[in-house]
Amino acid sequence: MRLYGLTGGIASGKSTVSAFFREAGIPVIDADALAREVVEPGQPALAEISARFPGTLTAEGTLDRAKLGALIFQDPAERAALGAITHPRIQALALERTTALAATGATAAIYDAPLLIENKLSEAMNGVILVTCPPEVQLARLMARNALTEAQARQRIDSQMSLEQKRPFATWLIDNGGSLEATRAQVKKVIAGWKE
Repeated sequence: MRLYGLTGGIASGKSTVSAFFREAGIPVIDADALAREVVEPGQPALAEISARFPGTLTAEGTLDRAKLGALIFQDPAERAALGAITHPRIQALALERTTALAATGATAAIYDAPLLIENKLSEAMNGVILVTCPPEVQLARLMARNALTEAQARQRIDSQMSLEQKRPFATWLIDNGGSLEATRAQVKKVIAGWKE
């Protein structure tokens, strides 16, 4: 089975592009969904996060993402500490899901991961799809989606590798700054390219 990485910056529209791949019948393994699984109540990662980042659990014992986000987006060392707890578990789960998909006879799948390039996972892929959009669109989307001030949104964007830095790793670029139909057409073109 060929595994293609899908990545982009925060609020660049990866979820939209992922949905279009699913719509076209290509299975998608979503690293963000796996990240939520590994921190569910009862999971070892949640206990480790609670010990390392006190005060980040809700009264119900679930992860308070807003509190954790406020801590880690301000400090690269704190982001690295969180990554050390979660990334190995996310990767193990991704391998499990990929193996299960291959066993079903799937010929291609997408691994949708925001930190695909930063975590060097792109090196193990059969190609990398980078979702881009103009910086002003990315900023506006993030502010609207997460109810952030411009300063908070910029801080989150600046905490990641920029889209320009990711470009050299991309096999395909999908510009998600226009209409949904334009984005869907680009996804179809990428899939057609795999079949050639």
